[in-house]
Amino acid sequence: MPPRKRPARLAESAPVPAGSDLGVMPAEWEPHEATWLAFPHNTRDWPGKFGAIPWVWAEIVRLLTPGERVNLLVNDAAHEAKARRVLDAAHVDRSQLDFRRFPTNRVWARDFGPIFVRQKKGRRASVAIAGFKFNAWAKYPDWQKDTKVAAKAAKALDVPLLPVEAAGRPVVLEGGAIDVNGKGTILTTEECLLDPKVQVRNAGWTRIDYETLFARALGAPHTIWLGHGIAGDDTHGHVDDLCRFVDEGTVVLCQETNAHDPNYRPLSENWERLQSARLADGRRLNVVPLPMPSPLFFKGYRVPASYANFYIGNQVVLVPTFNDPRDRQALGLLAELFPGREVVGVHAVDLVWGFGTLHCLSQQQPRP
Repeated sequence: MPPRKRPARLAESAPVPAGSDLGVMPAEWEPHEATWLAFPHNTRDWPGKFGAIPWVWAEIVRLLTPGERVNLLVNDAAHEAKARRVLDAAHVDRSQLDFRRFPTNRVWARDFGPIFVRQKKGRRASVAIAGFKFNAWAKYPDWQKDTKVAAKAAKALDVPLLPVEAAGRPVVLEGGAIDVNGKGTILTTEECLLDPKVQVRNAGWTRIDYETLFARALGAPHTIWLGHGIAGDDTHGHVDDLCRFVDEGTVVLCQETNAHDPNYRPLSENWERLQSARLADGRRLNVVPLPMPSPLFFKGYRVPASYANFYIGNQVVLVPTFNDPRDRQALGLLAELFPGREVVGVHAVDLVWGFGTLHCLSQQQPRP
């Protein structure tokens, strides 16, 4: 029997010269040029609840536009007209809004949208887009439109698209699978990226392969690996539902206090891991516990309700809320951690039936 061929590592087959980087992915709290969103259209993602969903997007755009531009993806002229009617009814300032007719399969822009990196040449800085492939979380068959969005964004903005490949094949990575502090450290989970059987993104890849990828493509040479994600997560372990950077040295980590809840053990194990975690510069990580809302079900399914799925805008931090007594506690805690921004709750009980909330549907475009 011939020996099993080992999968190529990015360091061995990257489309850039050895020893160079594509750029550095800035932290989400760094100044934005814009936020990318995609206006909802796929009724299958919210069966029985879709009627409320466009109005959630209108509220998100209304809250973001005082502080930054919004690039809103629509499928065609008719879809744009519908979006305009909803946004106008919600009194959205459309002077801060750019419509982009980029057809999509779904609206989870965090995962298929452009992942921007900042490049420096001498004293000049510019942005580029890391060209990862999206394959619908290695779960659904319809992703062919979504995976083209990054290239279309690069063309529309006239910025470089930097293909990320290994052994001549595009590398799959979703934005919700990672979180960065912009200073060399990245968070991710073993469940999402290293499970050899379930929703496999890059078959045969190892921990070292991903760590090489993060260093070369995102400027993050230091990886902190968490274990499992939260119950109900359709992505199989995205980190943005459980642990997020809030500054260069601090993360919030979801904590479940009910020992009978399926989240209790994995979140406790993640807490233990972070107690010994270090940053790229060797400092200890400051870990702040973030409460979990009570379990939320719809039509027999548990949905991934989590306060960690917040989005950091230029002037606001948008936090999903769930008509739960812990909403106020989570908003107060995040307000203390973001003193320069207004922390605003956005009702997400309907939204989370699509198995994602505010961070999942947004992607930041940093200023050069």
